[in-house]
Amino acid sequence: MSTPTLTLNTGLAMPALGFGVFQTPPEETVAAVGAALETGYRHVDTAAAYGNEREVGEAIRRSGLGRDDVFIETKVWITDYGYEPTLHAFDKSAGKLGVDRIDLLILHQALPGEFERTIDAYRALEKLLADGAVRAIGVSNFMPRHLDRLLAETEVVPAVNQIEVHPYFRQSELLAYDDDRGILNQAWFPIGGITFYRDGSQGSTLQDPVIGEIAAAHGKTPAR
Repeated sequence: MSTPTLTLNTGLAMPALGFGVFQTPPEETVAAVGAALETGYRHVDTAAAYGNEREVGEAIRRSGLGRDDVFIETKVWITDYGYEPTLHAFDKSAGKLGVDRIDLLILHQALPGEFERTIDAYRALEKLLADGAVRAIGVSNFMPRHLDRLLAETEVVPAVNQIEVHPYFRQSELLAYDDDRGILNQAWFPIGGITFYRDGSQGSTLQDPVIGEIAAAHGKTPAR
């Protein structure tokens, strides 16, 4: 199966479709990621806060795929923000994943009340990028006001901003802001995810009649 890719601002090609393991219990992660890789996914997105990095790494090793065949993305949690703590967070994540290099390492969210720690954490990501320990760096759940300050006080423009965006919640201003600065918008739950209920119907994008009609018109499933 050919996997479409997107080119990050570093020139790195990233598989456009990723398999996320948020809320996947550790005891189910090896099987879930293994099935995804067998299906054709080549991008796995985890996070320190998910508690399943070790199992993601085990699934990748069991798959028989080469290290360069799987794009690994993970996130630094706010308790590890700060320069030295973030460098240590990389060591912890890489150790659990069983890899020497992480493809994409991002900050899980902004910490507005202690933004200096957020800045220092990102500077640590810049060092890891310069040292070749990671291939790209970015952020998650950052709003324009957070990015304004980050861009003013650091050197490397984030490769991605992983945000909530789906048919029921389109953050048009944020999407345009990122586009204008060469930051790739990465949806952390493009089919609606935990916000299936945002429109008040307690339905889901997979059952929404309007989305179903659009999908049928294009010969696609609602998820696609």
